[in-house]
Order: sequence, then C-alpha cells, then structure tokens
Amino acid sequence: MNKDLTSHQVINQPQPLINYNSFQNDVALQQICAHFKGDWGKDSLIKLGGLLGQAEWIEKGDVVNKVTPEFYSHDAYGRRIDEVRYHPAYHELMALACKYDIPSLPWKNNQEGSHIVRMARNYLYNQNEAGSACPLTMTFACVPSINHNKALAKHWLPKILNSDYDGRNLPLSEKKAATVGMAMTEKQGGTDVRANTSQAKYVGSDELGERYQLTGHKWFCSAPMSDAFLTLAQTEAGLSCFLMPRWRYDGDKNSIHIQRLKDKMGNRSNASSEIEFAGSDAHLIGEPGKGVRTIIEMVAMTRYDCMIGSSALMRQATVQVLHHIAQRKVFGELLIDQPLMQNVAADLCLESEAALALTARVAHALDHQEQQHERDLVRLLTAVGKYWICKRASMHIGEAQECLGGIGYVEELPLARLYREAPVNSIWEGSGNVQCLDVIRAIHKSPDCYQSFIKELEKSKGSHNLFDQTVDELKALSDKDFTQVSARFYVEKMAKAMQAAQLILMNNNLISDAFCEARLAPSSGLCFGQLHSAMDMNAILERAFIID
Repeated sequence: MNKDLTSHQVINQPQPLINYNSFQNDVALQQICAHFKGDWGKDSLIKLGGLLGQAEWIEKGDVVNKVTPEFYSHDAYGRRIDEVRYHPAYHELMALACKYDIPSLPWKNNQEGSHIVRMARNYLYNQNEAGSACPLTMTFACVPSINHNKALAKHWLPKILNSDYDGRNLPLSEKKAATVGMAMTEKQGGTDVRANTSQAKYVGSDELGERYQLTGHKWFCSAPMSDAFLTLAQTEAGLSCFLMPRWRYDGDKNSIHIQRLKDKMGNRSNASSEIEFAGSDAHLIGEPGKGVRTIIEMVAMTRYDCMIGSSALMRQATVQVLHHIAQRKVFGELLIDQPLMQNVAADLCLESEAALALTARVAHALDHQEQQHERDLVRLLTAVGKYWICKRASMHIGEAQECLGGIGYVEELPLARLYREAPVNSIWEGSGNVQCLDVIRAIHKSPDCYQSFIKELEKSKGSHNLFDQTVDELKALSDKDFTQVSARFYVEKMAKAMQAAQLILMNNNLISDAFCEARLAPSSGLCFGQLHSAMDMNAILERAFIID
C-alpha cells in the first residue's frame, strides 16, 4: 500500500470474529446436552462448531444472502423448466447439514437424546446461515405426516433420510437423496387454510396409494426446488393432504409452475415462491377431508424449528456483542467493564440462554413421546415457545446492534442480516396470534395438557420466591381465563415461567436467580439493561462466551 494514501492507523477496533468453535465456547449448550442425555453427540458438535466458526464457512453463510437465488422459467428454446439456481455455497451448506443429519437424525437414531443432539446441531447451523435451514426443517418435519401413507413412506423415506445431499434437478429415481418442501397458504386465506380453493381430482390408485391431479395456486411455497411438497387441496370429502413430487414417477416434469420468487426482507438465501398447479400429479396422505389433521404434524415440527432458529439468531447476536465489547474502548475503558454496557450485555445473555433452555425442553419432550406428560408438553410448549422466543428475537437483535454502534448496522457484519432474518420465524408457520389461539384451543379441548404444564413448573418450586408466586398465579387459572383478549398476557407469562423453571433445573443459581429477578418481578422493565445492581454481571458475561 502507498503510505502517502493512508491518513491514519486503524486502532480501537475489534479483530474479526473468526476461527472459533461455536460449541466449545457455549457453556450453556454443553450443559444442556449433558443434562438431557445428549452427551453422546459431543464429538460431532465439537467438529461442527469448529467448522462453522471458520472464516471459510462464515463467508459461505454471508455470500448466499448476497448472491441470492435466481428463477428461470424457460430455457433458451422456450421450454418451461421452472428452475431456481443457487450460489454453489448454498449447496455446500446444505451438504454439510445433511452430512450431520440435521434433517434426519431422530428418525433414524432412536438413542436417547437424539432430538437434543439434532437440536444442538441445528442451533449451531442456524447461527451461521438460517435461510438454508428452511428446506432442512421441512425435510425433517415431513416425516411424521408422510408416515400416514406407508407405501409413500417406503418409497420416499430412504432418500429423505439419506445423509447425502443431492441438489440436482432430476427425478427421484436418478437421485441419491431428497428434500421435501411445503405449500399450504393461498392468497385468499393465508392462515385460514380451510378457505383454500385448490382442487384435487381423483384419477385412480397405484402401488403408492390414491392418485389425484391438483389444480390451483399457492401464495407461498418455500424451497421450490425440493423433490416433493406436502400440500393441501379440496376433495369431495373436504380439505385433504397430498405429497406432490416435482418430477412425475415416469421421469417427466410435474405440472408445477413457479410464477415468481418473493422479494423478501430477509431469509434471502432461501427461495420462496408463488406456484400454480396445472393438473399436478399427487398422492393422498391420510384420510380424505382430514388434511389439516394430517399436515399439522409437519407444521408442529416446523414451529419447533422456528424456536431453534430464533434461539440461534439470539445466540449469534450475543456472541457478536461480547466479542466486540471485550475489545472496544470508549472514554478510555473497555466497554465490557462499563456498568451500563455490562447491564445490557448480561441481560442479552440471560434472554439467549433462557430461549435455549425452553427450546431444549421441547426437544427432550420429543425424545420421550411414549409418555403422556411429554406429549402434553410438546402440544403446549411448541405454541408457547414459538410465540415468545420468536418475538423476543427481533427486539434482542435490535439491542445487540446498538451495542456495536454504527458498525452493527452495516452489512459487513452479520447483525444486519440477523435482524432482517428474525421476523420470519414469528410470521411463518403461524403468527403470534395463531400461536395464542392454539394455546387457547389446547387448554379448552385438553385440560390435562395445562395440568401437565403446571406439574412441570412445580418441579422447580422452592428455589425462588418470584418463581413460586408466578407458578401459583398460573395454577389458579382456569380455561375460562384464557380468552382471545387475555391470551397474549398469559402466554407470555407461561413462557417466562417455563424458561425460569428450566434454568432452575440446570442448577445454576447465578443464571436462574438473575432471570427470575429480571423477568418475573412485577416491576420488570420493557427494555434490556435493567438488571438489579446486586447481580453478578461479570460472571454472567464470562459464562456466555469464552474465546481461548
């Protein structure tokens, strides 16, 4: 460099956060894996965390959000191809995730803790790149629904559960692995899928079940290059669920036409599209007229993954803050040593760890679905957790940007991308209001579900007065208290109570006491950075992120 062109030295700026291990530097995640019987996955998590913290893989996550998917409707000769093309790094990220069985682990490994290990791997992956996690999630989530048609399951699952990744645009018979997407919402209905107008015409049966041809549209279809889609359409019996392959089984392209890609605020590495069915071949899954009941099992799993994704975004934002303030000086002192910044950063750490604790409890419940108590928790905590964690992510990441000042708002650092990414988990797979309605429905239709929730909270009583008071308040509620007007208030209280309960069970009084004081006290403020001065904020910060 010509020294004459340099007007100053760059000082008082942090070094880039690269070449670190995102698992080994996460004490909370390590403890959760051990607590919930997932220690057997530790070696794989160390390896994955080491890879994803390398500059090379961080760059891949960045570039796929800058060089976004491109849609090609026709080839040069005018033939319809309906093809979306991605940056090569997208396929490399997908291949890495499949190698670590993020879309498949619990379905092919019945070892205790398999959902916990899979959750941890997905949590690490989402910190690097969340957009490509969408097709991984849908592929993971489709399995319970596809199992309703045993013939289809036998045909598709070997390739869905394959640890390889095959992103080629080919019929299933020519591929070694497959991914699955979902297409539910339509323009006129949105969340109200029973208002769907797409029609399914019965055309016969074959070795894979009852065959239909679908005509209609879908307003949102993410990952349109998936090998198949679970979708809904109207039959004579009512709304029904179908598996619709992108290529017909005879090797011809199915008549699924991509109309355009959505120009989204975030989630830009993931192609989301509008599609038309023009007599598209599909097979029925589940009973005719019971489509919502069939596909809701997939929806529940994607909602759970939204919890993982939002928790991961908060974790990465927290890591960026701690890395920055440990090196940046203001007014002659490191930011991490200044009480006001300590308060904000420690509060961000608490929020992040609490989100992970609640998410992990759902993963543990999924590992024990033979128990009614755990099934009840999955039913209720998935809605409660998706509502609260996904909402908190946007506020959390916005605060994290402030901690970095102007550099937190520029595109060279990941916080701007994290901030754009955060709202998607609140909106997709049912907005906050939909989750609250789901909680109301669960409590009204299955009162035992709420009792299981209370029993889970009671395991942690006796450790903190504020927690005990909150449990008593929730215990005194009846189903009549859960109305549409009150739903958000009580769902938030339920979420914070369960987060506190899980933190208490982790036997770390530093974190659980601080969380109870910060989130359960009647005087709790609305913004981050209002922790009580008696809290050991330095200890909270030191626990949150350690770089050798």
